[in-house]
Amino acid sequence: MGTSLRPEKHLVRRWPAAHRPGALAHVWVSQHHSCFCRNVCKALATQLGCIKCSSFGLSLGVPGLRRPSTLFPWRRGPTLGRVRRAWVIPPISVSENQKRLPYLLVQIKSDKQELGSVLYSIQGPGVDEEPRGMFSIDKFTGKVFLNDMLDREKTDRFRLRAFALDLGGSTLEEPTDLEIVVVDQNDNRPVFRQDVFTGQVLEGAIPGTYVTRAEATDADDPETDNAALRYSILEQGSPQLFSIDEHTGEIRTVQVGLDREVVAVYNLTLQVADMSGDGLTATASAIITLEDVNDNAPEFTRDEFFLETSEAVSGVDVGRLEVEDRDLPGSPNWAAKFTILEGDPDGHFAIRTDPKTNEGVLSVVKPLDYESCDQYDLTVVVQNEAPLHAAAPRAERGQARVSVQVQDVNEAPVFQENPLRTSLAEGAAPRTPVATFSARDPDTQQLQRLSYIKDYDPEDWLQVDGATGQVQTQRVLSPASPFLKDGWYRAIILVHDNASPPCTATGTLSIEILEVNDHAPELSPPSGSLCSEPDQGSGLLLGAMDEDLPPHGAPFHFQLSPRVPELARNWSLSQINMSHTRLRLRHQVQEGLHHLSLLLRDSGQPPQQREQLLNVTVCRCGRDGACLPGASALRVGAAGISLGALVIVLASVTLLLLLSLPVVVLTRFRQQSWDKGLLQGLQDDLRDNILNYDEQGGGEEDQDAYDISQLRHPTHLAALSAPLGRPPLRRDAPFGRARPPPPRALPTSAADIVDFINGGLEAADSDLSVPPYDTALIYDYEGDGSVAGTLSSILSSLGDEDQDYSCLQDWGPRFARLADLYGPH
Repeated sequence: MGTSLRPEKHLVRRWPAAHRPGALAHVWVSQHHSCFCRNVCKALATQLGCIKCSSFGLSLGVPGLRRPSTLFPWRRGPTLGRVRRAWVIPPISVSENQKRLPYLLVQIKSDKQELGSVLYSIQGPGVDEEPRGMFSIDKFTGKVFLNDMLDREKTDRFRLRAFALDLGGSTLEEPTDLEIVVVDQNDNRPVFRQDVFTGQVLEGAIPGTYVTRAEATDADDPETDNAALRYSILEQGSPQLFSIDEHTGEIRTVQVGLDREVVAVYNLTLQVADMSGDGLTATASAIITLEDVNDNAPEFTRDEFFLETSEAVSGVDVGRLEVEDRDLPGSPNWAAKFTILEGDPDGHFAIRTDPKTNEGVLSVVKPLDYESCDQYDLTVVVQNEAPLHAAAPRAERGQARVSVQVQDVNEAPVFQENPLRTSLAEGAAPRTPVATFSARDPDTQQLQRLSYIKDYDPEDWLQVDGATGQVQTQRVLSPASPFLKDGWYRAIILVHDNASPPCTATGTLSIEILEVNDHAPELSPPSGSLCSEPDQGSGLLLGAMDEDLPPHGAPFHFQLSPRVPELARNWSLSQINMSHTRLRLRHQVQEGLHHLSLLLRDSGQPPQQREQLLNVTVCRCGRDGACLPGASALRVGAAGISLGALVIVLASVTLLLLLSLPVVVLTRFRQQSWDKGLLQGLQDDLRDNILNYDEQGGGEEDQDAYDISQLRHPTHLAALSAPLGRPPLRRDAPFGRARPPPPRALPTSAADIVDFINGGLEAADSDLSVPPYDTALIYDYEGDGSVAGTLSSILSSLGDEDQDYSCLQDWGPRFARLADLYGPH
């Protein structure tokens, strides 16, 4: 406890922190050192102005002193008549970037044990917490050391806790706080927030106009001059047009004379320095762009322009008008706008601006006529799209004269009226005048002749006079023409001059075909039936049809013929609508067929009428108003066929049948006589019973394969042996020019028939101009691969010797002779 020295406590007071770099207080010093302490206190008071010493106390610990202070943070005062109180250790200051390491910061002691019997330790950031190893303490002496360089920009202070334990590990004192403050040094340069600052300002801006602001930062302590920044402009060229506020970094204009057309962009070099401008520095750039204002009016490059163009054309460019403007290209301050003030009262010309070159493009929007005017003198002015700045000077060439010379060319004729519409009555006779489709030649100073031709006349209905253009009909136009659309017929007429090359104009002629009332209405239906009782049925509904188109058709007028006044006593007509009427009986009349004469009239101008016959059958009716079955014979007459006409038709048919009967009987008798003459000499032979049922040899087209008459009796064929002309050609035989075989002599007796047949077969087999009789013919290809075999004898055997004809013996007496000829012998 330090009882041998009888220590006393002396409180060292210090001035506010603003007047000190940091000093330790509360120092425990023995009495025999009091003289030394007084001298040290005076020196510290003179240097720091922050320590007050008593006659027995000392406060040390300022970095740089040879002997560090010794702290007794746990020492208590005398117990008699005094109150215990805890010591408060002031912060210990140490400079960052300390290079003499390890560096002794302070020494702490406890007076409860003898020296060497107390163990000291510290804890906290920089010791056992990140960043570890920055501080350490000698556990026996209590000296606290700095082991590594400090960086205030990373950590500006450290708060540690000090502990005092006896050798057995028991706590001697309560833990106390130890705060270490890192003193800043100017070890960081200021840094601009960006390398290049940009700004814009209108050209011609007044002095003091804000442009932009430069900003910089410094990582040093902002409470010291290490972070006190000052801005300046190192370079901006001449003259000096911009300034910068040294404290805020704002850049402003300082004088007039900013002209974008002279200098469009300014490059400034900026500097910032700490220590209020005397410390570390950094540089950056500032790019200031002048924004354009319309302070230059556009001007023509010449006072007068001479251009040429052809007449009778439109939509073509005549020429270009060049202008100059010093303002920013592509901006509204630069874009030119042209106006024609004088010289174009009819609006033949227009002028537009080329957005790329800013030139005025003069064009013709309405065709020019050389014969009317051969030269135009235009007055054109130019100005910008944006209004001109008030301080800008006026343009000297803002107006120009444009002379346009018109060149004469051959122009196409012009129809006086196109399209030409006219009308013509339906069914107009040939050579009826339609219209005169004339044209004029605009080239009045050139003597030229015009010719007219048709270009489109689908019905070939019209005829055009080539010299005058007069159109007339050349035939009657059919009302059913497919080229008659809604009553209009359209034709196209061409006219051309005789210049070289000629010019042609096209005209359209539209002819309205006027409907003529040339058809009377027709009754529909022409017949019908009525009940004999007037109060039965609904009457007979009658209508009418008219081939004419409106207004020459309906409404139709129905009337009983005035020529037969007695009709009105028994019959009546009541109009239903414009096209139908109803016929009724006034009182009961005799049943049967009645012929009524009706007069029909349409509504055309002039009206057409027709008197027609109506056949009305009057019959007995049932309750439903329909004729009873007993009256069906009477209704036949309603079809327009009388009973007498029906009798005449039946008699004519009967007479026709009677006249045709003898002809049929005579024809049949002659056929029987001809059949009896075949092989008359062989009545006892069965071969006369061979009948020609069908031709099976060469297919459907082989109708002349052989002459069946050769089998007839020779005595009856003498008259037929004379040649009757060219023999028929077989359709299945190939065409060729081989000479036909000579005619063969006919057999004269029955015994020669066998030889005749054998000779005929041999001749047929040896004839190379025709195929064999049973040749396989292909009429249509239906595929191959059939499982069925062929039925043709030419493919089923190699010769007649392979055929077995013995079966003919079993076919009866009719085939006995054939069995003798072909059977085995």
